[in-house]
Parts: sequence; C-alpha cells; structure tokens
Amino acid sequence: MTKSIPASSTPAASVLAPAKINLILRILDRRTDGYHNLWSIMQTVALEDEVRVSLSGSPRDIRLRCDSVQLATDQRNLVYKAAAAVMERVPGKVGLDIELRKSIPMGAGLGGGSSDAAATIVALNHALQLGWSQQEMAEVAQPLGSDVPFFLYAPTALVGGRGESVKPLPVAGSKWVALVNPGFGVETRWAYQELSATRNAVRPLSDLHQAFDRGQMPSWSQLAVCAENDFEPPVFAKYPLLMQIKQTLLDQGAEIALLSGSGATVFGLFSSEAGARRAAERFVGQRQLKSYVVPTCCGPLTAR
Repeated sequence: MTKSIPASSTPAASVLAPAKINLILRILDRRTDGYHNLWSIMQTVALEDEVRVSLSGSPRDIRLRCDSVQLATDQRNLVYKAAAAVMERVPGKVGLDIELRKSIPMGAGLGGGSSDAAATIVALNHALQLGWSQQEMAEVAQPLGSDVPFFLYAPTALVGGRGESVKPLPVAGSKWVALVNPGFGVETRWAYQELSATRNAVRPLSDLHQAFDRGQMPSWSQLAVCAENDFEPPVFAKYPLLMQIKQTLLDQGAEIALLSGSGATVFGLFSSEAGARRAAERFVGQRQLKSYVVPTCCGPLTAR
C-alpha cells in the first residue's frame, strides 16, 4: 500500500538502492557474541528503491518521508538511523529532508532496508561534500546491520564475519534474474534457530569456495557449480512452496536457482532477458506471488 509524497525541493543528492541476491550463502560457526559467522558471495540486481536527500535550514533535524505506509519514518527506520549516524560525525547545523521511494519488497531476503541505509550514506557523503572513502562509509554502515557494508562495495563481493568483512569480487559479464516473491516473509531469527537445531555440524567450505576466499575471480559458470544456501533445507521444510518455485525456475532453464538470504524470495539466473521473462510468466496469476525480471548490476551505488 502506498501514499503520495508531496513535491519537495530539488534534492541535493539522489541514489538508487538496489536489491541483492546471495549467489552463495554459508552459515558457519557461532561467534562469542552470539551471532554466526557467514560466508557469502552477494550480487546486486536492478530492482531498486530510491533515496533522495535535500538539505534544510532546520538545525540537525531529520525528516523522513516514505511512499510505503508499512514503514515507520522515525528512529526505527534504517534510513533514519543511517542519516543520524552520519550527522553524528558532521559538524554544523544543517537539517535533512529525506524521501524514500520503495520498489523492493520488504522482509524478502533481498536486503532492501540495508541497501536504503547504504544509499543514504552515499547520498549524504555527496550532498555534504564529506569526501569519505568506501572504508570510511563502511565504518558508519557496519553498526547499522550485517548487510549494509556490502552495498558500499557492490555490485559483487565476498562477505564474511558478521558482514563487516567485504572484499569486492568482480564477475565478468552480466545476467538476467527472475525474482519470485511468495507474498510472505521468513523470520531471520527463526531461520537461524531452525538451521542450528536441524544440522549435525558445520560443513567446511568447498575447494572452490576457498579459492574465491584466496582472491580467485569467479566466473558465472563456476558460481553455477558451487551456488548454495544453507538456509534452504529448514526453510523449504516449512515452506514447500518455495522449493516448488525453485524447481520451476530450474525447469525453465535457470543456471542458478536459490533462496536469497533467509527468504522468502527465490531467484533464477538466466543468460538472456527472454529466458528470464519466460520463467517469470510461469508465476503469473498465482495468488500472492509476485515476480520481477531485472539484470544484475554492474556498478557501485552512485549519487547524482
């Protein structure tokens, strides 16, 4: 459900915030802080929100508007938190008017909130002429959420630790992606608990995964061989529809078909737009299901 946003002043910066998919997602050992170490290759795709930032004369005031009534626009929102984190490091009395325009479904395993937060940092770095490096922006991003730093190193990166370890990992060429969202979410905390309760041990990384860890640049064909998501067994056991979606994408010729994050979106990777659209058409008319066909992104978040 959306609501209209009244016209605002010309934004000082606008950044498109892309969704992400996990081409590989391994959940490793539990850390002493209670979180798990993860090992993931993430890729941005061109299903995008937009963050628009305008400077105002209200000292230190942050005003956030969003076209989705489902999202809070106060201190609970990751965009607001990101803006506040930036402003804590910036002297002066400027205020902010921020507009968030949503296209990425929420709670879908696509990192929309994290991407919005990263886009806010990039937008403010540009609008306030801070001159921060990727690393300086990532230092602001890391406390906001595990996926936020990744988006500052997009489009493709190897992510480890809690998400604070990010190494760009470019893949030559691009692909088309069919994203299928079932209309419900999967609670991340539940997915971690169920994974811990149902597996006997943490499997070691494969030889190819370890090669990527050492800096070998992957090809799409290599990623197709070793693509996996540790959350699939417990999540598919509870939500068999998601397994059916994955199988349909594979039957339609997807090179990779996986759950993204802890779900509930399932994606298929295709060599052509036509192939991705044919696959997405298989889900038209199915109640609650929503599909998107987008290319993989090939560049970083950029302010304009």
